Amino acid sequence: MNRVRRLAVPATVLAVAAATLTGCGDAEPGGAAAGAVKVGLITKFPVDFYDTMVDAVKQYDAAHADVEVVYGQGKSGTDDEGEIAIIENMITQGVKAIAITPTSPNVQGALDKAVKAGIKVVLIDNDIPGWTGKSSVVATDNLAGGKLAGQWLAKQLPAGASIAVLQGRLGNPSLDDRVKGLKDGLGGAATIVAEPATDCDETKGLNAAQDILTAHPDVTAIYGACGPPITGALQAVKASGKKPIVVGFDASPQEILAIEAGTQAASVAQFPAKMGTLGIETAVNAAKGQSVPSTVDTGTEMVTKDNVAKFK
Repeated sequence: MNRVRRLAVPATVLAVAAATLTGCGDAEPGGAAAGAVKVGLITKFPVDFYDTMVDAVKQYDAAHADVEVVYGQGKSGTDDEGEIAIIENMITQGVKAIAITPTSPNVQGALDKAVKAGIKVVLIDNDIPGWTGKSSVVATDNLAGGKLAGQWLAKQLPAGASIAVLQGRLGNPSLDDRVKGLKDGLGGAATIVAEPATDCDETKGLNAAQDILTAHPDVTAIYGACGPPITGALQAVKASGKKPIVVGFDASPQEILAIEAGTQAASVAQFPAKMGTLGIETAVNAAKGQSVPSTVDTGTEMVTKDNVAKFK
């Protein structure tokens, strides 16, 4: 296994990370009882998907007096340094397990330090392939979700169709799987004309879509590997007056509204609340020394105008 060189963390990042950490302790109403198992939850950045996950964990936390959850969140989907700082802070706080949505394999070095300290690590939403330090991965089968999108889209496309793919962050295994799965499901139903990376950022999605619609004004469809870039792409599509078939991945609240309005055709729904609950539960069980499954698939479903009402 190749070790990833640990990034240097500026003091300012450490200070910010420490400031983002919150806990549920005995001093708070409904807080954890003395002797509770302390576990950490680290999510990538403040966006609807991860906020839903955090809300679900807070509900789990409130319902389990024998558990104390410490929370931390990065600034963006590429904030490796922020996550590393939070991991190190949680090690200092003495958590028994960390449930984390890793920004990239670059955080592996800090997680190795946690494991060496006896802390169990559960990866949520994203895997770090080949890393043996994890106790479990609780996530969507992103390859299967991408394939689901590709198969659905293949049925909507005319002969000779073209498609542009808005990738997420290159090198992120889960996001890469969503693109690979799409291609597998799509087969030979369309020619891919562009595959820009967006880092799952709305503005980058907007800019990439503008470039695509300028270079390929007759593109038949646009697929996004995560929600925010698709929200940006929809703005570019509206401004262009074009009507490509737009398909996303995440079924974010903005996407749900767009599907309901008919400006977006479909999206692959994940279940972040389920992911959060099962992720923290798995971390707690691992911290208690219980055997936990190596993988937990939290499922996917295609959202279209026909079934969008149940996702509102």
